Amino acid sequence: MIDPEELQKLINQYIDVVYQWMVSPHFYIQSGAILAAFIISWLLFHGVIRRVPLLKKAPEGSVFFSFRQALFDKQKLIHRLLDVLLLEIAIESAQAVVKSVWLIKIAQSLAVVFLLYNVIRLFIKNPFINGLSRWIGIPVATLHVFGWLGQVIEFMDSLAIQAGNIRVSAYLLFRVVIFGSILIWLGNLSNGAGQKLIRSRAEFDSRSREVFAKLFEIFLYVAVFLVLLQVVGIDLTALAVFGGALGVGLGFGLQQIASNFISGIIILLDRSLSLGDYIELENGKAGILQEMNMRSATLKTYDGKSVVVPNEQFITTSFTNWTHQDKHQRYDFEFSVSYGSDIPKIPELIISTIEKHPKVLQVPEKPDCEIRSFGDNGVVFGVEYWIEGIDDGENRVEADLLMMIWIILKEHNIEIPFPQRDVRIIQDKS
Repeated sequence: MIDPEELQKLINQYIDVVYQWMVSPHFYIQSGAILAAFIISWLLFHGVIRRVPLLKKAPEGSVFFSFRQALFDKQKLIHRLLDVLLLEIAIESAQAVVKSVWLIKIAQSLAVVFLLYNVIRLFIKNPFINGLSRWIGIPVATLHVFGWLGQVIEFMDSLAIQAGNIRVSAYLLFRVVIFGSILIWLGNLSNGAGQKLIRSRAEFDSRSREVFAKLFEIFLYVAVFLVLLQVVGIDLTALAVFGGALGVGLGFGLQQIASNFISGIIILLDRSLSLGDYIELENGKAGILQEMNMRSATLKTYDGKSVVVPNEQFITTSFTNWTHQDKHQRYDFEFSVSYGSDIPKIPELIISTIEKHPKVLQVPEKPDCEIRSFGDNGVVFGVEYWIEGIDDGENRVEADLLMMIWIILKEHNIEIPFPQRDVRIIQDKS
């Protein structure tokens, strides 16, 4: 335990040293040199440089004045750079006069750090890089210019936990966090650009593009992981132990994740699904396949909902792909007319009507209208037609056809029957 008297003596010694510095001629000379450097810098910047026509007034215009605009917006850097240069002149002058420049070097180091801060603020617009530079780069640069970086690294490295041959220190964790963040950011950036490039290749079909995009993503992040291990100094032979542990994990708790991942690769390779397909699942849920990733696929329904389906479900259960090989679909519906109508005339009348709809196709088959049955209330007709795509959402055709049939039947005085009942009242004569 530290003796209070010894601590008081130590504090008094430091106070005496600081006091001797502050009353010494060297301190006043260096302080005067620092003050003179900052005053001259301010006078040069505001009295001379800012009066230059390029910097005096903001330029008007857009494209042709972009360089002048950039120079005008970043003119404060000239002021900060003048501070550093004039402090360097002050160092050389003080060294020649009093042979002591420690205080001026501290001021110059702070000026360099402030210059670095302004460079980061003005030039680095990416939020991640800007934050990393401000919160990591500037503190590290500050420690470096003051000569404390090595001591801080040694101290952080001394805070370690040893478990057999494995040693984990605070410095190692710091490197993992910093370099891991940078590599993951670069990986995400490269992944986005790479997948965009792959998906833009017209010589591949949509399924092949998805396969290559997913394989590129997998290999990229494996490479990022291996590079991170090398950067932080972890021996790659340790991956053998990690691989064994991963195998045990897959065997016990991660088999579902592995199954979905492998199922996703199989789906992409066997070309049973592709983006834009209309999928109907065994449980009745249906939608357009909007996204496929390593774990699941996303179906977008016509009512705006997103149905997330594990990839394994497409392998182990049945589903209907309405638009996989042929987007042409056949639909049908029924309507009834009264028995008193001109029955032989109706099919031709209905066919000529629904053919006018722009989305009703003539191939692979022309629209058809035929008698289905003789119902209790009228004759039942069935209408069959082909369209391209799904009869839902913006491509809703059946509703239009029903309205067209209603109008044409009404124009020809053809009655659509509805149930009618005759009620007979029998009076009791007794």
